[in-house]
Amino acid sequence: MTSGTIINIQKYSIHDGPGIRTTVFLKGCPLKCWWCHNPESQSYKQEIMFFEERCIKCKACEGKCQQQAIRINDSFPIVNRKKCILCGECANFCPNNAREYVGKNITVKDLMKEIQKDEIFYEESGGGVTFSGGEPMVQIDFLNEVLKNCKDMDIHTAVDTSGYTNWKNFNKIIDKVDLFLYDLKLMNNEKHLKYIGVPNNSILENLKKLSDIGANIFIRMPIIAGINDDNEHIIESIKFLSSLNIMQINLLPYHKMGMDKYKRLGLDYNLSGMEKPTDERMIEIANEFKSSGMKIKIGG
Repeated sequence: MTSGTIINIQKYSIHDGPGIRTTVFLKGCPLKCWWCHNPESQSYKQEIMFFEERCIKCKACEGKCQQQAIRINDSFPIVNRKKCILCGECANFCPNNAREYVGKNITVKDLMKEIQKDEIFYEESGGGVTFSGGEPMVQIDFLNEVLKNCKDMDIHTAVDTSGYTNWKNFNKIIDKVDLFLYDLKLMNNEKHLKYIGVPNNSILENLKKLSDIGANIFIRMPIIAGINDDNEHIIESIKFLSSLNIMQINLLPYHKMGMDKYKRLGLDYNLSGMEKPTDERMIEIANEFKSSGMKIKIGG
């Protein structure tokens, strides 16, 4: 049976589609958004996160590491990630769970068991299951099989995607997806390359194709001050989206909730000095979209 790699199963979600939902976060993403709040979802491999605040400085991890990838500096363990082979010994022997594995392999059968536990909530609220990430399309065979099982059980399905994938992957799942939560980050291709790491051509093309075939689409647009909150980007976005069949646009103000995760993974955070956009600017942007006849929601 097909298996995949996930980082989390979040119960009782209310911001990832209609009703009460179970959100499954798949691991792996071809994008490197500067503001990503789930950096642990970017790598396709398992990782180990270090929670410094939990460390009791017992030094047990240094002695257990057979690769000598851990050294103690000022009483704190420092990992040489070039030597680390992710064997997990340091996490297994940490008495205070200061180290945690990120990434769990799971079969379709076992994932469906977890999803079915919440069926009563889906039925009562009009909810269902949302597949997010990372980018769920990078595990297309796993995603396709889980979606098929959900549809066989009449469970509402949503896929949260960046759209950065080959169209043939959309073709595989289109008949099993009730709602696409489609990210639109930057219209300018040069800025997209700088802040996202990939061009946006296929993202815009795939969105148009989904619209043309009548898919149900919610647009999710993060708003980051100084990067994509300018009038040029908003005007271009309105012009493009108003030509498509879009059910709703969710404007998502930047937040810092994922910043600590970068430190735990030994990664740099590019927007450490960034502040969230003002409420006034978010309302201005929302009103610009509304004036073009589109349904807008701030947050969600």
